[in-house]
Amino acid sequence: MTIMIYHNPRCSKSREALGLVQQFAEEEDIPLEIIEYLKTPPTRAQLRTLQQLLGGDLQAIIRNNEDEYETLGLASADEAALLDALATYPKLLQRPLIVYRDRALIARPPELLRDFLARA
Repeated sequence: MTIMIYHNPRCSKSREALGLVQQFAEEEDIPLEIIEYLKTPPTRAQLRTLQQLLGGDLQAIIRNNEDEYETLGLASADEAALLDALATYPKLLQRPLIVYRDRALIARPPELLRDFLARA
């Protein structure tokens, strides 16, 4: 069992979440995989898995305040277009995104992690 974090080191919320996840992983002796998604974007298959783990709402994992969101008309886009956009423009992915066991969480604010990890 591994904890994965889709992380952007330039984001203060992502750095804060990473610190909490690292502490939990060390205390529980669980491997941690840090994915800098801007360097290694998730594939369409990985995005589908994240979508399912988050409850099915693909719009929930998209940052709607990025220029590409408006430019590409993603507010009214179908799932195929959303997946294409996320795969092409990884900065559209919400962060930090944590995957542990059979669940995922967008850790905004990072304090949500405490309950998420405790229940997992």
